This record gives sequence, structure tokens and C-alpha cells, in this order.
Amino acid sequence: MPVKIKFHLDESVSNAIANGLRMRGVDVTTSPEEGLIGASDERQLAYALSQQRVIFTFDDDFLSLASTGIEHCGIIYTRQQRQPIGKIISDLVLIWECLEPQYMYKKIEFL
Repeated sequence: MPVKIKFHLDESVSNAIANGLRMRGVDVTTSPEEGLIGASDERQLAYALSQQRVIFTFDDDFLSLASTGIEHCGIIYTRQQRQPIGKIISDLVLIWECLEPQYMYKKIEFL
């Protein structure tokens, strides 16, 4: 059985997305759950890297940070309010079903 992607949702992401992913069997952590509210983007990436998690965010500062070459397990970005929550959940589940973690290493995906 292939290894599945694990996600970390930063504080900009609604808890409804985390709940929707969990209902579908996806391994998810969130910034509030991990005590990372107000933590820097660098600290968020370091946490996700240490736990081998792909970050999902609405915060485009992560895109700038990734362009510096900082190590990360992957970033998935979309603009806040651009898509309905159900569509975001479906897209993340599709990524979870189709991609292995090593594909996402130091990559950025846009929803």
C-alpha cells in the first residue's frame, strides 16, 4: 500500500476543511491544534517538515518563502474565498488519493 500524503492546515484555513478531510480518512493537523497560532510561516514549515506534512494555506506569503529554496514537504495554495469549501475538500482528497508524499517535496500546487 503506498504511503499517503498527510496535511497540515495553517491558521488561515477553516476547521470545516479539516473536518471534511478527516471524515474521508485523511490525516490532518491544524495550527490551532498544534499550538501554532501566530507562529511564523517559517515555523509552520519547520513543523510540517518535521512531521512530513504538506501545508495547505490561503496565505500567499508561503509562496514567497518557498521561492527562497527553504526545505518543505510541499505547499498547496488557493486564494481565500475563491472556491467553495466542498470543492477545496474534493481537490485535496484527489491529491491525497493520487499523489505520494515524495512527489510533493519542495513543490507547490495551486487549487
